[in-house]
Amino acid sequence: MLKTIIFIMTFLMAFPAYAVDGKKLLEQVDRNLNPESYEAYRKLINIEPDGKRKEFTMYSAKKGQDKIVVLFLAPASDKGRSTLRLGDNMWLNIPNIGKPIRITSLQSVVGGVFNNADIMNLDYSAEYDVEGVSEAAGNYLLLLKARTKTVAYDRLKMWVDKGKKLPMKIECLTEASMLIKTLYFKDHKDFGGGIVRPAVIETDSPLYKGYKSVMIYAKIKKRSFKDEVFTLTYMPNLESLR
Repeated sequence: MLKTIIFIMTFLMAFPAYAVDGKKLLEQVDRNLNPESYEAYRKLINIEPDGKRKEFTMYSAKKGQDKIVVLFLAPASDKGRSTLRLGDNMWLNIPNIGKPIRITSLQSVVGGVFNNADIMNLDYSAEYDVEGVSEAAGNYLLLLKARTKTVAYDRLKMWVDKGKKLPMKIECLTEASMLIKTLYFKDHKDFGGGIVRPAVIETDSPLYKGYKSVMIYAKIKKRSFKDEVFTLTYMPNLESLR
């Protein structure tokens, strides 16, 4: 009997009571951060080293893992502009200019530190594989690797709140592990409908010293959309969704 007890204790010590599944954790982070399909209102603020600020108000609609559109509501000079992302492909539509033009993930239609991929963000689990997961200061640290070369950042280091399963901080890195920018997730807010997530995302970058950009969510809720909403021909009609 004693030998049996010793064997069981040795077995339990050799294998942890549980092992964190990085893939499932990342998928849970995605769903806690955003519903699979939703609409949102948010403000983006670019802050320059001298304190000068420029603000944008946007309406967003997302469907599934790879479809998102953004409509600019303010300032007046940008009102009516829209962007569309289908997987790795992105377009910008400017009223009365002609057909939408292609843009890239690393460009920014608003300037500042946030790029187009940040503004039209997809699920992290759609673009990244989990290379490793560990515990850090009582929370989780996920090491992520981009699945393709078209993703804006080759690697991510994501600190995840262990209890809430939401990101706290993300470092965006090149393939050589050079830091491009850091995203900070702050001010958890109950948006209703079971959505409790950070209302504020701040970013800074060693490549843009003294500059900072802030994204503030005012409203986000689950909503279903038809596929036609996420087409080039529908871009001039996005105002009808509101």
